[in-house]
Amino acid sequence: MTIEVKNLSELKEAAKLVVDTYSKDRIFLFYGNMGAGKTTFINELCLALGVTEHTSSPTFSIVNEYSIPQGCIYHFDFYRLKDEMEALDMGYEEYFYSGDYCFVEWSEKIPNLIPLNYVKIAIEVSENQHRLITIEKK
Repeated sequence: MTIEVKNLSELKEAAKLVVDTYSKDRIFLFYGNMGAGKTTFINELCLALGVTEHTSSPTFSIVNEYSIPQGCIYHFDFYRLKDEMEALDMGYEEYFYSGDYCFVEWSEKIPNLIPLNYVKIAIEVSENQHRLITIEKK
């Protein structure tokens, strides 16, 4: 599935579509260049799932946790990881296999630790600054 988002106001609808379409999935990997809008889209997904607190990028903390009625959302940003051992040391598997939502930015840094089943969300900026969000279940 590919969604074209022409402006920020359309992100809410795109997030709702993803949440509804992939309601049984819990691991979502986000791909895109720096500044493509990964964190912005994750914030909209959090709102669509019921997060009421402020959300932000976990660039420095590596993982942020948000409460929702059905459990938790873990938002990871692995950009600053030097190697997979850092993810192992932080106990990534407890998060990934918890049954809670995991939104993962920069999963390219942990290629050998990615679960077999996940939803891949790739965000690409088009020439006219629209976002193309391509989603596929793996």
